[in-house]
Amino acid sequence: MLKVIFYQKSDRVNKNAESPIYARLSYNDKQISMSTGQAISKERWSSTNSLRNQLKIEKEIVIKNLLDLFQLNAAKKFTELFRIDPEVNLLLLKAEITGKAKIDQLHGPTIIEILETYNVFFTKRVNSGERAPASLQKYKRAKDLLLDFITSNYKKEDMLASEISSSFVFKLEQFLKYESSFKEQTGIKNNSVVKYMKMYKTACNYAIKMDLSIKNPFIVYDGRLSVKDAVFLTQPELNTIENKTFSTPRLEKVKYIFLFSCYTGYAPVDAMDLTERNISEDSNGNLWIMTSRAKTAIRANVPVLPTVEKIISKYKNQQKGLIPKISNQKMNAYLKEIADVCGIDKHLTWYVARHTFATTVTLGNGVRLENVSSMMGFWTQ
Repeated sequence: MLKVIFYQKSDRVNKNAESPIYARLSYNDKQISMSTGQAISKERWSSTNSLRNQLKIEKEIVIKNLLDLFQLNAAKKFTELFRIDPEVNLLLLKAEITGKAKIDQLHGPTIIEILETYNVFFTKRVNSGERAPASLQKYKRAKDLLLDFITSNYKKEDMLASEISSSFVFKLEQFLKYESSFKEQTGIKNNSVVKYMKMYKTACNYAIKMDLSIKNPFIVYDGRLSVKDAVFLTQPELNTIENKTFSTPRLEKVKYIFLFSCYTGYAPVDAMDLTERNISEDSNGNLWIMTSRAKTAIRANVPVLPTVEKIISKYKNQQKGLIPKISNQKMNAYLKEIADVCGIDKHLTWYVARHTFATTVTLGNGVRLENVSSMMGFWTQ
């Protein structure tokens, strides 16, 4: 439980030649110090064994009684906080003792604490290989954005989750879209905003499951992803890239990596981690790529089409994975060159490859939508 030790800061002396008495509060290997508001001479503090001996001087008796009251009040505040959360925050306890916070206003965790708690849980999933490190970075970014919003709009460093209203949620959405700043850019596009808002909703749902909270303030949010900007290649355009031979080795390599994604639907974080261990053969002799998507942790089985099989054979024994590794930045820069050489007037990226798989390669060839969702690692109802 809470331990309180009184000590004197002898390096400080007031006009009455007295030094202040401080209290050190300790709990769970953590400690914090604060002033008691009392002071006594160094000589009397020492001669009375820190006021533990029998006292005769009235002033010292009064100081001792006040320190006893301080300790009693600290224990009372600690017990009240402990009932709410056994992991008592000593900074909050200090605020309670000094009167800078009121215990009856505390109704569960703050929203930032909920995000931090969920991120700790998500970190464990990343460390176990269930989720991708990139997804964890997005959750951390989501927490920073939320903190920026609270600071700029409410002049606070945090807010109780129970205080968050529907107006807070929709003001946050507007803030993310039009006011937030990151890397010298102001505002975030709709799809990214929707994903951030869903992260907040996910974290709050986790808090409910862990009995940290009783409601999810983000349940009112109903924003949707916009698919009007989705770009994909037609079969003729895909054939043009596939049949083109590039004299530059780097473009030739990027071509095959891009085609691999077009014919499998794998996102960059998943495609780069594939190895021969992910290849399985069914009873009919057909090859399949079998894995769990890092982003969603959903099992996804994708057939190895002829083009994919050729690419795997081309790079077999040349590296650990099925395809060479390359950064997204370089990949997208080289894809622009490929589009120019092939006369394709579209902005090619890794995600164009995924959209191409979902439309031209699968739906365009009669594959049912639920099967496409399964292969791409999406939840299906």
